[in-house]
Amino acid sequence: MKKTFLLFAALLPMLANAQSKKTFTITGKIGKLNPPARVYFDWTDLLNNGGKEDSADVVNGTFTFTGELEGVATCRMALAHNGDGKMKAVYTGDAIYFNFGPEKFTITSKDSLANAVFKGSKVHAEEDAYNKVIGGTVMTITKWANAEFSAGTPEQRADSNFMKEVDGRFRKRHADRNAAQLVFAKEHPNSVFALIALSEVTNTRRDMDDIIPVYNALNEKYRTSKKGKELDQRIKSVKLTAPGAEAPDFTMKGVDGKPVSLKDLRGKTVLLEFWASWCSPCRAENPNLKKQYEMYKEKGFEILGVSLDSDQKKWEDAIAKDGIPWIHVSDLKGWGNEAGILYGVSGVPAGFLIGPDGKVIGKDLRGESLNAKLEELFK
Repeated sequence: MKKTFLLFAALLPMLANAQSKKTFTITGKIGKLNPPARVYFDWTDLLNNGGKEDSADVVNGTFTFTGELEGVATCRMALAHNGDGKMKAVYTGDAIYFNFGPEKFTITSKDSLANAVFKGSKVHAEEDAYNKVIGGTVMTITKWANAEFSAGTPEQRADSNFMKEVDGRFRKRHADRNAAQLVFAKEHPNSVFALIALSEVTNTRRDMDDIIPVYNALNEKYRTSKKGKELDQRIKSVKLTAPGAEAPDFTMKGVDGKPVSLKDLRGKTVLLEFWASWCSPCRAENPNLKKQYEMYKEKGFEILGVSLDSDQKKWEDAIAKDGIPWIHVSDLKGWGNEAGILYGVSGVPAGFLIGPDGKVIGKDLRGESLNAKLEELFK
């Protein structure tokens, strides 16, 4: 543990120097792949406005991405080995998540992104040190759990007690990781990974009392950054959206361009549903929402769908394809959606059930839990 912290401390000055540059170049070399193999690259600048969705053919195993970057970016890179498209590559294929700075570096592997080795990225080296301190990435912890389950005998895998044991170890590792992230953020207030750590911790916490002082001690440039401000709002939103609190009002344009306010729906029971056209779990829930909407709309039930899309056509196409008849709004700012920030949304789907009096009844009810709650309210 001490050696890891020393490595991390040694990398901080190098990261500061990397941030003085304004461009990045990522060169990949994955085996000897050729078209139709294609790499999809989505990144967001954590500290400033900026980001991009990009893609490139893989020619003789090689691809390159370049761009302008002031701070530190978080990204997802997915490789469609057989040209099967972005969605398949992201959700069932070869995808990795990492952070990088305004620097030149390479990603190389004989066969896949998942096995790639990074060279030349000081930010990624710092990220590796950070992950060692906190006990690995979420994907690594999930991979361990899957490996434990797969290592079981057929009899064990069919045993609910075996499943509970594997799940229990997974949950403990995740809880230990969150605790380590909070300690890391407290001890390294001048690291961008302190900001990242706190942001992840707030995703699973409902009590912010021990998070607030750690956030307040962060380096000012992180607190005043785009992600820092979003994190501040997420911390505040825990109280703003607690059951019994009056749901924060907002106004946003509908598909037709006309403004819609949450307060306009006062007197109805409203499901405020945050979703996006690119979110498979969101769209998988739509058939159930349609059924519930048909059952209770005449009794005062309404759904206000807030899309985290940035492309109007994709948003409208998803509404039409899924045949979802309720009210839809979006500011087309993606993860910068102002209502999403107001409500502390860090992932979709995310739902808030609001009573006729405008007060929050519950959060993240979906599937059978939502159905049971609606039945209780409208019986």
